[in-house]
Amino acid sequence: MGLFSKQFANVVEWQEFREDMIFYKWSNDEIKKGSRLIIRPGQDAVFLYNGKIEGIFKDEGDYDIESQIIPFLSTLSGFKFGFNSGMRAEVLFINTKEFIVKWGTQNAINIPTPQLPGGMPIRANGTFTFKVSDYVKLIDKIAGVKDSYLVEDVRLRIVTILDQLLMKWISKEGKDMFNLQANSFDISSGIRTDLDMQLFDSGLTVTAFNVMSFTYPEEIQKIINKNASYSMVGDMNRYQQMAMTEGIANGQVKGGGVASDMAGMMMGMNMANQIMQNMNQTNQQGNAQNGSGQTNQSGTTPNQNSPGKPNFCPNCGTKTGEANFCFNCGQKL
Repeated sequence: MGLFSKQFANVVEWQEFREDMIFYKWSNDEIKKGSRLIIRPGQDAVFLYNGKIEGIFKDEGDYDIESQIIPFLSTLSGFKFGFNSGMRAEVLFINTKEFIVKWGTQNAINIPTPQLPGGMPIRANGTFTFKVSDYVKLIDKIAGVKDSYLVEDVRLRIVTILDQLLMKWISKEGKDMFNLQANSFDISSGIRTDLDMQLFDSGLTVTAFNVMSFTYPEEIQKIINKNASYSMVGDMNRYQQMAMTEGIANGQVKGGGVASDMAGMMMGMNMANQIMQNMNQTNQQGNAQNGSGQTNQSGTTPNQNSPGKPNFCPNCGTKTGEANFCFNCGQKL
């Protein structure tokens, strides 16, 4: 804002424009004859006379105040500049863009939960956006007593009530305390509505509110991660077998030569038994499918009147086929 002599015309503009400034009030002793109004992109100019709105101008450009502005003012439309006198008025420039603000909880919020008597300490962060929606309310509540207003002023106002709103919407019935991210959309929507009501009287509106992440204490996060990994594996027996095999391969199964050898032998025996069981089951299913519906000359199915022979030697495990004796160890079948 510059200081102008009463003998020269004024240039009414937002000279100290800042991206984080919501509005800026131009004021001088009076607007002189021949003065001009400059409105830049993203700005609206509101003429005030005795604290009341006389006119709102939204189109960017360079205007002659006497010929292009005064005729459209409500109570000053017939105003005429004198030789040494001007018009005593204020011009409020309003930033019309949406402001994006980052937020984060200053301290952990203890959310009541049956699993933890003292509550679950949770931190959160995200963003919210707002803009000016009602010039009359903005002037009545804020601009009437301030020459400028910053985004930081709004952020501080919101942060003071944000902890309470987070506790309110996180504690809603049905929320999984250990998977809040899955409910972040509902939580964000509820908080946005409440914040919008808080700023309504100031002429501001919250257009969006987002929770980017929830942060648990380190001990709780480790439990959540472990539970998630178990859920992904599904079959715990298979998980243990895989972990044991990987441990042996990486040399992580230790405890002396005997302990390591015993673990390896047990793993080998278990794997061999599992392979034998799978092979027997597969062959039995195959024989059942091949023998179904087939009859011999006597009208009976094969092996119907005689006990079946094992597919593997019970003594050494060698596959036998149709032989009566094991060709490896001589065991009678």
